Amino acid sequence: MFDSLKTKLKNITHKFGSSIEEAAGPLPEEEAAAPEAEEVEALPPEPPVGAEDAGEAPPEEEREEPTFFNRIRVLVREREILLQEKDIAEPLLDLEMVLLENDVALPVTDEIIARMKDELVGRQRKIGASVDDLVLESLKSALCGVLGDGLDLLEYVREHERPVKILFTGVNGTGKTTTVAKVAHYLKKNGFSAVIGAGDTYRAGAIEQIRTHADRIGVKMIQHQEGADPSAVLFDAVSYASAHNIDVVLADTAGRFHNRANLMRQLEKIRRVMKPDLVVYVDEAVAGNDAVIRAEEFNQTVGTDAVILTKADMDPKGGAAISIAHTVGKPILFLGTGQGYDDIVPFMPQSVVNELLGGGEACA
Repeated sequence: MFDSLKTKLKNITHKFGSSIEEAAGPLPEEEAAAPEAEEVEALPPEPPVGAEDAGEAPPEEEREEPTFFNRIRVLVREREILLQEKDIAEPLLDLEMVLLENDVALPVTDEIIARMKDELVGRQRKIGASVDDLVLESLKSALCGVLGDGLDLLEYVREHERPVKILFTGVNGTGKTTTVAKVAHYLKKNGFSAVIGAGDTYRAGAIEQIRTHADRIGVKMIQHQEGADPSAVLFDAVSYASAHNIDVVLADTAGRFHNRANLMRQLEKIRRVMKPDLVVYVDEAVAGNDAVIRAEEFNQTVGTDAVILTKADMDPKGGAAISIAHTVGKPILFLGTGQGYDDIVPFMPQSVVNELLGGGEACA
């Protein structure tokens, strides 16, 4: 997942390290000589006189080839540097291009660059410990800052009055109905009961599609006939959940575009009747900046509380996942990663940053 962006970010961190090493400059002669002195002291002792005659071979010590960053640690050991913007201007420009090429929205790219500058420029830095760690932690901090906190659905259900009502919206063909079924399966697997409301009453075959999913995962579904008022269907789903102590109502709706006035008015009516606790916008991660733009427009038109991105496993860039939470100002709830009911991953910013930049602590 996000392989293209992952590879390019790794190359960028090395370029930052090289620029910081160059900005640090060479050590004074007396300090530069210190590592040589250490190496001399570390040489193995001379064998005793006559040892060779006795057939004893002198011991051999294995030496590891120093890595690039280990050499930097020796060169700038325990030194501090006050980085200026010009010292990292070139890798910052490269980072900006990498982000834009991988579908990270321009305002989000600008925010990441600004956070990197704030983290690295104009502050006294002890760079002897690890140049690569310094750069990685700065980039992780910047990414965490734009990804936000995420939203734990299980915790949300535990903390709110039941039934928790979740309304799913989005454009046509993004996998919204399958996502409803995946969320129902996820809730059931984690000990919560759910009922699905078949609110897509217009698309041919939509009711049969969601019924097939509901039967497979063993979840109750409420439906009316094709062409019925979706508000009435979802009202009945909420009533059924209340009467039968169901934990969560999952309301499927017809896909629609934000600029279709009649469909958006219908969605507003559904909201008034159902009174959802969460409105979840569903789109494809592979749509990149289009997904970001649509999510923002849906949020402005009918409101959004969280986002689910499908087909994240097919997205080598990752730009939508990085951009949407910051652009819309709402958390990402799940990433869809395949066709199976288990192929849905709770979105955790730390996991995404670790996926891109490697393990270790990322987002606090």
